Parts: sequence; C-alpha cells; structure tokens
Amino acid sequence: MQVANYGEDMDTTKILMVCLGNICRSPLAEGILRQKLTEAGINIEVDSAGTGNWHIGEKPHPLSQKVAAKNNIDISYQRARQFCPEDLDRFDRIYFMDSNNLADAKRMAGSRWKADKTALLLDHLPKAGIREVPDPYFGEFDGYEEVFDLIAKACDAIVEDLRNFAGRG
Repeated sequence: MQVANYGEDMDTTKILMVCLGNICRSPLAEGILRQKLTEAGINIEVDSAGTGNWHIGEKPHPLSQKVAAKNNIDISYQRARQFCPEDLDRFDRIYFMDSNNLADAKRMAGSRWKADKTALLLDHLPKAGIREVPDPYFGEFDGYEEVFDLIAKACDAIVEDLRNFAGRG
C-alpha cells in the first residue's frame, strides 16, 4: 500500500475514525489505534465520531467496552460525538468504517469535502476480501470480537504506514 497523506510533521498528525453512531466501531478503532501507536512510540492524536446524532454524549456500547477490555484497552472514557465539516480541516486522515458513513460525511461536508484526506479503514487490508467493517450493533459478542480483529489488523497497517511516513523525512 502506498503511504497515505498525513500531516506535515508526525508530531502534529491527527487521525479520525468514523462510523454511524460513534458507540461501536469507531470507539474501538480509536482505542485500538491509540494503543498500537503508544506501543510503537508514535505520539499522534486519534479521535472518533459518528455521522448520526442519536448517541451524542453516550459511552461506547457495552459490548464494545467488553471486547476492548478483554484486549486490555479502556474505551469507557470516550463519549460519542457527531462528525462535522470542520473535522476535515482539523484532521489529516479520516477513516470510515463503511461506504454509507463516507457518503453521509461527504454530503454533510458539502463543498468542504477533501477526498485526499479520507478512506475506508479496510482499504488498509486489501487482501481481507471485504471493504467495510460490519456494524455489530444488533448482534452478539462474537460479532464485536470479529469487528475488533478486523480493526486491529487495519490499525497494524496504519502504524506501519506511519512508520514509512516518518522514515521518508
């Protein structure tokens, strides 16, 4: 995979993870990526948001918290927020869990849309055979575990991408 466009300087790079309600997939992606970046010694900002407004201010879904905790990641402090057009200015890379969320964000952003900053998260896993992280919201715990594993693999690829980016300078 080609190195993505990140900030001018690794110390100022900011990544946003986006799903529908910001209580299942994107909080997991935020927590997983933060942990992997910390383990790699990379200090960049990671946040998450949802394209919908139903869960603003809520903690992540209990099953997202449970699968994160099972993997020694605490996401209980996170609170859902809605994606806004200003996020396109504030973040260097914005990863979407599925194409519907990407399309919704593009519609919300209107003329502020910056395609070069956006991608589907699973674009980092071209051999996975799927392009979208399934939404586990109505499912059981095993669905959350599957989503966790997919996101973790994509986050590994992002960390490698960031290492390559840092090595270019």
